[in-house]
Amino acid sequence: MISKKEREQIIALIKKEVVPAIGCTEPIAVALCVAKATETLGTKPEKISVLLSANILKNAMGVGIPGTDMIGLPIAIALGAIIGKSEYQLEVLKDCTQEAVENGKKLIDSQTIDIGLKYGIEEKLYIEVKCSCGKDEAIAIISGGHTNFVYVSKNNDVILNKNHSGESELKEDELDLNLYKVYDFATTAPIEEIKFILESKRLNKQAAERSLKGNYGHELGKTLMGCKNERDIMGDNTFTHILSYTSAACDARMAGAMIPVMSNSGSGNQGIAATLPVVVYAEDNNKSEEELIRALTLSHLTVIYIKQSLGRLSALCGCVVAATGSSCGITYLMGGEYKQIVFAVQNMIANLTGMICDGAKPSCALKVTSGVSTAVLSAIMAMEQKCVTSVEGIIEDNVDLSIRNLTRIGSVGMNETDKVVLDIMTHKSCGY
Repeated sequence: MISKKEREQIIALIKKEVVPAIGCTEPIAVALCVAKATETLGTKPEKISVLLSANILKNAMGVGIPGTDMIGLPIAIALGAIIGKSEYQLEVLKDCTQEAVENGKKLIDSQTIDIGLKYGIEEKLYIEVKCSCGKDEAIAIISGGHTNFVYVSKNNDVILNKNHSGESELKEDELDLNLYKVYDFATTAPIEEIKFILESKRLNKQAAERSLKGNYGHELGKTLMGCKNERDIMGDNTFTHILSYTSAACDARMAGAMIPVMSNSGSGNQGIAATLPVVVYAEDNNKSEEELIRALTLSHLTVIYIKQSLGRLSALCGCVVAATGSSCGITYLMGGEYKQIVFAVQNMIANLTGMICDGAKPSCALKVTSGVSTAVLSAIMAMEQKCVTSVEGIIEDNVDLSIRNLTRIGSVGMNETDKVVLDIMTHKSCGY
């Protein structure tokens, strides 16, 4: 039985981790840090120096920046200095206008911006910005979480100085979660206390529907929704609806559409993949609002739980974790209980572990679609009492140990993979 105090802590954790965001969270977090440094400086900077961890650099190279029709860090940094407001958090660029974009292009052309790797740090989510004008300079540092400022200063005046030695922001809020506690909370918490999770449905479904009316990225969502070949091969059913809606929202987000989505653990794509498969399944199968609320809560909290040991950024694609959450939510909506939820998670880990993250970009929609298709398959298997066993690969009898194996591979085993991926990305003939 979860105590009232622990229930309140879990609710607070969900509210902290499931938040609106516009644009890919890595370049947006950089823009947020630039905005804070510019505000601290108190005037338009003459020079902006940005040092980033490799994972931030990787995730910001090829993704569209909202409202700009441009990709990459330079325009995100320029807009952070010109119109960014740190109080907006991950919606820092929501006041973007065409005039601001033109001014941003001029700032880029003026060679004001310098971007480099930060060496000698273990933290995978690290952003350091120095803005200067004349003899004045301001520094802002984000570390451990996309909105977690750990240091702010102007000249010799230190305004904020938390420990930023590489400890993740998540550790401050970490609860003693396990999969059963996640399930117990989602299925027993008073419904009025968790009803707020429906906002994830509203935002992410709206993003998908707007995407289906436009032309974003590789248009995977539209292709799945409207292509005759798709109907001939896959049919017009809940499965294809799940794939089209989820990929459509990702299409728009990765292309830089000025469309907010509900993120999870600092990632909009994770929020999309944890939400839309559950929503579409519930709507197609006439599930009640309470069932949807509990399924969404189960999905999002499962993602948060897994990310606690994986970390914000890793070499493992976030769709693996997010789709594991949505598989739990779908299994619940199918009538599954804890035993079937465990089966679904084991099936997911046995299948998708090892998918690399090679940065945020339009083709993320393909990976998200692979993840959620596996989520549906894993749920179907679970409801048929089919589960990968502990004699197979990295699966253990204890599902929480299987989850630790997944996150160990993603956070430790794939570190060298991360380095190789970044080296490939930064030395391609097309250049960045």
